[in-house]
Amino acid sequence: MTQTVELPLWLFVLIVVFAMVTFASHFLFPSVRWFFRRRLERAVARLNQRLQRPIQPFKLARRHDMIQRLIYDPQVGKAVQHHALEAGIPEAVASEQARRYAREIVPSFSAFAYFSFAIRLARLLSNTFYEVRLSYEDEDAVRTIDPDATVVFVMNHRSNMDYVLVTYLAAPHSALSYAVGEWARVWPLSRLIRAMGAYFIRRKSGSELYRQVLSTYVRHATEAGVTQAMFPEGGLSLTGALARPKLGLLKYIMDGTTSQGRDVVFVPVALNYDRVLEDTILTRAALGKERRFRARIGVIARWIFKQFWRRVIGRYKRFGLASVRYGMPISLKEFRAEGSDDMMTDLARTLMQRIQYAIPLVPAPAACLLIRDNGQMAEQDLRSCIQTMMERDGRQSQDNAPDISSALDQLIERRILKRQGDILSASGQRGDLLEYYAASVPVSARPSNSAPAK
Repeated sequence: MTQTVELPLWLFVLIVVFAMVTFASHFLFPSVRWFFRRRLERAVARLNQRLQRPIQPFKLARRHDMIQRLIYDPQVGKAVQHHALEAGIPEAVASEQARRYAREIVPSFSAFAYFSFAIRLARLLSNTFYEVRLSYEDEDAVRTIDPDATVVFVMNHRSNMDYVLVTYLAAPHSALSYAVGEWARVWPLSRLIRAMGAYFIRRKSGSELYRQVLSTYVRHATEAGVTQAMFPEGGLSLTGALARPKLGLLKYIMDGTTSQGRDVVFVPVALNYDRVLEDTILTRAALGKERRFRARIGVIARWIFKQFWRRVIGRYKRFGLASVRYGMPISLKEFRAEGSDDMMTDLARTLMQRIQYAIPLVPAPAACLLIRDNGQMAEQDLRSCIQTMMERDGRQSQDNAPDISSALDQLIERRILKRQGDILSASGQRGDLLEYYAASVPVSARPSNSAPAK
């Protein structure tokens, strides 16, 4: 036992390395994790004092624990058994498939990434690209929502900037949990989106097992009071007008609540833009061509560098107004108390009607609508009509002359409109974009002789 043993130097170094790794994994790493976990908990506690709706413990749980909780839920267990029987596979194989679905869906929320990085980035991008305006139909109705209720922001989907814009504007209220589609599953974007608390969904999954895992996650989040955001249209509007709602997520939320449990309050959120960044892609898709959003890092980096260079040389212009308005909230308990033969369909219809009514008017779509309906107009008359429409919108009575001038210049620069002396008319080159923006004008702000586009 006391004899000297000779070892090669490489073997001695290897033994020391393994000993250090073992010591660190058993003693050092747990202590370090505990230290940072305690600091994070104190930071979140201070943050919750500033937020109108504090971050729920469910959102802060470790991703591994959330996946385990999902897998061992009785609803998922029954779905695993049914899937194994139906597909003729061992139950262990079906269970592993459910685990893969859970890993795909469950986010890994980081309060530090959300409030220290994502919010700052969202604010920078929003104010760099647009002149941002926020308004309410009834601010008191939104601010006095039951603090114990689960709040779900229900939004029309105009652009991928919707995520950025609403995240920035909702920052004083709470951290939002979005449902995002397959477009966001691109590295490294996917890691950032997971860290922001978003969960991935497959828009067209034919697997009943997948749907059960997803519905169970949504039920857990709803029961825990997690503030959520959803786009009932399911995708970006191809025509500029509101699309028919898809009922999947709404059904999962309603199925996960009871009359005795926590209330769910739906807050309609309406968005409109002078310029939608993806408008050319969307109008091409509306003609039946391929609908693709190329999220390659190189393409995005070149576009950002181009905008940065324009700013350096003094040629950068923002894309006009981005306007957001909160509509009148709907309490699920109160809606259920009213009674309905088809509760889910009626709720979806009511939400879409409130979003439609709340859509704010911005100058570029108003100009497109007036030129489409009148053929051509004197520029001064067009400006006057747009100002009148914005005043008819009910919540924008200030002088909008600078915004109107910027919108008209942008439409002419993009060859949607053309100017001949004092007359403005359609250029004839971008009729698809003219129709697209005209369709986004809210019905309440339209002139009496103007009808919505078919």
